[in-house]
Amino acid sequence: MNKGELVDAIANKTGVTKKQSDAVLTAALEAIIEAVANGDKVTLVGFGSFNPRDRAAREGRNPKTNEKMEIAATRVPGFSAGKQFRGKVADNFEPADVAA
Repeated sequence: MNKGELVDAIANKTGVTKKQSDAVLTAALEAIIEAVANGDKVTLVGFGSFNPRDRAAREGRNPKTNEKMEIAATRVPGFSAGKQFRGKVADNFEPADVAA
């Protein structure tokens, strides 16, 4: 599902126009991004939590030359799924038949 399909689903579930759904979804995403970028944690009960995570500096290798290189410390966004979200995904899980 892409953003357009999500906007359509929101419009169908709420009875508002696609334009209104897009505006609300865009505003919500921008608010989440802004909060996490400022170092805050955003928790949506039942869905999950967005939070900034710090990655320490580490040594890596250039895959082309196999030369050692230093990878700088950085901050990345993180997401942890909520209990209700995890449960719904697990309930809909159908393992694929694996050929031996």
